[in-house]
Amino acid sequence: MRKTATKQSGKIPAQPGPREAASVKPGVPSDGESVIPGAGPSTHPGERPTVRLRDAGPDDAPRYAPEWLELREGPDAAARAGDLIDPLRIRLANLPGKAGLVIHDLGCGTGSMGRWLAPRLDGPQHWILHDRDPYLLHFAAVASPRSAADGSRVTVETRRGDVGLLTPDALAGASLVTASALLDVLIREEIETLATACTGAGCPALLTLSVAGRVELTPSDPLDDEIADAFNAHQRRGGLLGPDAVTVACEAFSERGATVRLHPSAWRLGPAESALTAQWLRGWVGAAVEERPELKEPAERYLRDRLEACRAGELKVVVHHSDLLALSRPTGGAS
Repeated sequence: MRKTATKQSGKIPAQPGPREAASVKPGVPSDGESVIPGAGPSTHPGERPTVRLRDAGPDDAPRYAPEWLELREGPDAAARAGDLIDPLRIRLANLPGKAGLVIHDLGCGTGSMGRWLAPRLDGPQHWILHDRDPYLLHFAAVASPRSAADGSRVTVETRRGDVGLLTPDALAGASLVTASALLDVLIREEIETLATACTGAGCPALLTLSVAGRVELTPSDPLDDEIADAFNAHQRRGGLLGPDAVTVACEAFSERGATVRLHPSAWRLGPAESALTAQWLRGWVGAAVEERPELKEPAERYLRDRLEACRAGELKVVVHHSDLLALSRPTGGAS
């Protein structure tokens, strides 16, 4: 799963084997550096970075490298909407018959959502981490937080699973469903399946860091809007929702009786985040050129100039996202 490192449980452990970054594809602008998997276009046409397993074998290549997820974890944590935590706490406190929280984290990656959220919630917590990549699941389990906000114990288990096959029964006993940077790589039917499962189980859902389709770069460049439009078109390939995902999710949860709250959660990248900005730029421009090959020549100049400004500490980037909190009607009689 595309996921996300000011890590509260320490640095990600060393990898047991080599994990080479994917090479930039022919025709995609390159400054001689590789693009870490997850920061750029999919490795093969038609590949989808979701937790789907229907077409994935046990040796299926991962879509997201731990290096990319580590780069983005700090900005992800800073961006997530803390204003949604209080209404979530109130709902969790009112859930019936809960001796502790059971939280399903979909497409968990290296577990950054748990590291961010678990220390903000009170009481014992059991996190069930879902991802298609067992290697990332290992990282998530090892680096998971051990205590809640009030010092209560936090435990974890891992599962390989498919968001497209979620049912209310699969979420029986769940207190909360979470995901980060997931909605925009789903199709409409998968979001409807997710909404049906959560509302059917009566559990809230906190779905963070969905792309909003808007980027601001300072200083500006005449090519900014064209690159952004091409990237957004790339995000919608094959029926994926990309920047339309939050709207579709709001509708799906609302139609099923949930109360939905939205809050902006933008990345704000400056000189301190230059490594992430550089990788994001390569992937962003690469996807745009993959979508519109006629951009290749001007995009090469654009990328070169942007990377130079990034290295000089002169570039600031705001990548807009949205966080969604869906408060489903509890099934056990609580309000």
